[in-house]
Amino acid sequence: MRDLLKDAAQRFYASDRNCPLSYEPSGEDFLSPCLAEADYMRRIMDKKTFGHWLTGFLPGIPASATAAWLRPAVVTDRADPKLAHIDGLNLSRAWMLEGIAHGLAPTDRRVPALMRAAALHREAALPAVTGEHYEGGHWLGTFAVYLTSRAGLR
Repeated sequence: MRDLLKDAAQRFYASDRNCPLSYEPSGEDFLSPCLAEADYMRRIMDKKTFGHWLTGFLPGIPASATAAWLRPAVVTDRADPKLAHIDGLNLSRAWMLEGIAHGLAPTDRRVPALMRAAALHREAALPAVTGEHYEGGHWLGTFAVYLTSRAGLR
């Protein structure tokens, strides 16, 4: 199964370039298509190959943690069922950004920017995992567990 998934990913995604992160969020996203693809590809490529692929796929990742890049989305009403998805987007972005950083060589200059963006997304969304509003409370905990357990990094 792993070989089938790796082969399919290579066929479907290896030539992808310039993923449009600027299209996010649409208003009710809870996953980032661009970051999800990159997080998946880091699982099937070695660090050197992944680093090269990521350069073409997400060319806007800065080489500095001080650069303003990929700020967390803002939730204006956590009682709104669609807007509550934005907390999920921030949580999933956090775990995917950490995963992407984990897939790069430790000396890659993009790692600090990815980890800083991950931390900002984590800080923006974890406080919303309270159960105060059913709209997010019934499912955000699963995203929070995945993020805080670092399950995808094992």
